[in-house]
Amino acid sequence: MIFSSDNWAGAHPSIAESLVRHARGFASAYGTSDLDKAVDATFSRIFERDVAVFFVGTGTAANSLAMAACYRPGGVAFCHSDAHMIVDECGAPEFLAGGIRLCPVAGALGKIGPDALSAAIGRYSARVVHSGQPMAVSITQATEVGTVYSLDEIEAVAGVSHAHGLPLHMDGARFANALVALETTPAEMTWKRGVDLVSFGGTKNGCWCAEALVVLDPGKAAEIPFLRKRSAHLFSKSRFIAAQFEAYFADDLWLATARHANAMTKRLADVLASSNRVRLAWTPDANEAFAVMPRALMEELNAQGARFYPWAKPASYDEPVADDETVCRFVTSFATRDEDIDGFRKLLMSK
Repeated sequence: MIFSSDNWAGAHPSIAESLVRHARGFASAYGTSDLDKAVDATFSRIFERDVAVFFVGTGTAANSLAMAACYRPGGVAFCHSDAHMIVDECGAPEFLAGGIRLCPVAGALGKIGPDALSAAIGRYSARVVHSGQPMAVSITQATEVGTVYSLDEIEAVAGVSHAHGLPLHMDGARFANALVALETTPAEMTWKRGVDLVSFGGTKNGCWCAEALVVLDPGKAAEIPFLRKRSAHLFSKSRFIAAQFEAYFADDLWLATARHANAMTKRLADVLASSNRVRLAWTPDANEAFAVMPRALMEELNAQGARFYPWAKPASYDEPVADDETVCRFVTSFATRDEDIDGFRKLLMSK
């Protein structure tokens, strides 16, 4: 009963098989192989336009390179106050993007509010040299609290960003989970709504180590090869990232794994909501569910094999959490089984 993180899940068998298959023989290095080029073309097909794709090994690298690509001297990038980029990346975006600053923006349950974003950017609109200058906006899709921006919400944030001359970045560590939740296409969820760059994640959805920075206008990507090399994220044997993406996209595996993960979270949320000792904090949109429970109950469940994390209460969550309670996060993945949910239900109902 592992609900700690989708990062805990292994690799999907099809992706592992692809890695083994491409381990044979020789292929040119640094992204120049036929396989690398074929996967680049697949990205362009999926996004319904020519895109520039830069493979990296981690989502942190993708987010940091995105910010470096948007760099301005004294730059300030705006993201939600609970965003992974500002809370959980140890200053990597600021470091790798040359000393930029990340400015937190409020919004309900992980989503930036357009009015709050406009006000935050407005603090710098006079271009006073002492305070720095706006350079980018980043949204997380799906968010850190399991919610998903609607297409209209993305467009609204993009409208504010572009009105101020700022590119819009999407942290898509759980891109596929958001996509299937909205029942839409990559094009509709990104460039057709005003997104300029995407950190495209595969690792949380069945890959071993496969992330990419996707620049939706290749004409704006000229400096990124140098930024990637400088940050030590140019893999010599990049075909092994490409091999993962090849299997990931084949026969829409990536969508099937995301649908499964989301469905498992929905089942798990129903279990949490049915307990008289646990409160489902809010309705999940993707593959993360959050609940409020007594700390003692959390410890009991953990001790009996149900693995999940306590979580910081989001700033916008207005419901009371008592001193002896905690918010907990549950994450499902392609590897979560019905038996895991059933086992957790029995365990929870026994308490």
